[in-house]
Amino acid sequence: MAKFIAFYLPQFHPIPENDQWWGKGFTEWTNVSQARPRFRGHYQPHIPADLGFYDLRLAETRQEQAKLAADNGIYGFCYYHYWFNGHKLLERPTEDILKSQEPDFPFCLCWANETWSRTWSGEDRYVLIKQEHSREDDIEHFKYLLSFFTDPRYICVDNKPMFIVYRPDLIADVEGTLLLWRQMAVDAGVPGLHLVAVYNNFSLTDEQGFIKKGFDAVIEFQPHKRYIPKQALVRRVANKLKSLVNECYRKLRKTHDVLFVTTHRHSYQKLKDNAIRGLQKHQQPGVKVYPSVIPSWDNSARRKDGSRVIQNLDPQPFGEWLQHAATSVADYQDDNFVFINAWNEWAEGAHLEPDLVCGHGFIDEVKKI
Repeated sequence: MAKFIAFYLPQFHPIPENDQWWGKGFTEWTNVSQARPRFRGHYQPHIPADLGFYDLRLAETRQEQAKLAADNGIYGFCYYHYWFNGHKLLERPTEDILKSQEPDFPFCLCWANETWSRTWSGEDRYVLIKQEHSREDDIEHFKYLLSFFTDPRYICVDNKPMFIVYRPDLIADVEGTLLLWRQMAVDAGVPGLHLVAVYNNFSLTDEQGFIKKGFDAVIEFQPHKRYIPKQALVRRVANKLKSLVNECYRKLRKTHDVLFVTTHRHSYQKLKDNAIRGLQKHQQPGVKVYPSVIPSWDNSARRKDGSRVIQNLDPQPFGEWLQHAATSVADYQDDNFVFINAWNEWAEGAHLEPDLVCGHGFIDEVKKI
């Protein structure tokens, strides 16, 4: 039976850095609540139902999330982890979970090792905090992670803690980093590490390339450009014209004001069908791939321009995709993982947590399998 692991965003509580960069009290809910429809029939904003506009500093919230997940067939959470050369961001929820030992729910970490910039407001070149790597930092980073790896709730494969890297391509000597961490794990009395690369739209290599670099497995992160269906010709031309006008306007004004908002719309059904066909097509001998599935996708709440919308208000196709993904890992042993993107990516329209429109529809599909 497949083990469903949901990616989990910890951006739902204020931190000093976000106060400075985006304004006092900023959280992901700020983006979510300000979203508006971009076209006829566009479902925005996404409003939470059961759990409301929660604050992840509250233990009660984290407990309710874990109960909801466990009651509906979710095996564990994969928390995004933010480490910038010793500087941590959004660490409070996971550190509180570690200290309190609550909730009693399996988890692992995914290092979101990207530089933060003002992408949400269209100012990609304005760096908020830079991601830099060094051997000294690798050592300090592992020392921090060790307390999580030795927690009894931490998800392991063959007793080896599973650690996921979101952007392996950004680490100059990724092979050296992985070897160092494996040795440090053994030195600390840990049987080893199960290291996983995320194969996403930024990747410069394929699944086999990650294994050659020293990873044990790969997550095929959705929505992946490999499967995203092309837009109709008329819409592609219209979006191209809008982009050209926007660029001219920005150059004239020397600002990032947007004259025409460009929204890239794609079919969820076609994405699902493409991904299902790819589950077998892209499997290779000696390369372990964990599939991922999305209930829907819509990052227009985060992006002023150039958003991507893969709208889906019908849980059934999601359930079909999920079933195919579960079947694709049936032969795996201790690590028959299927990742779901995501548990609570509200500003990207990808959430299992119930909302006012679909209710429990999507999470019910997980429970059925």
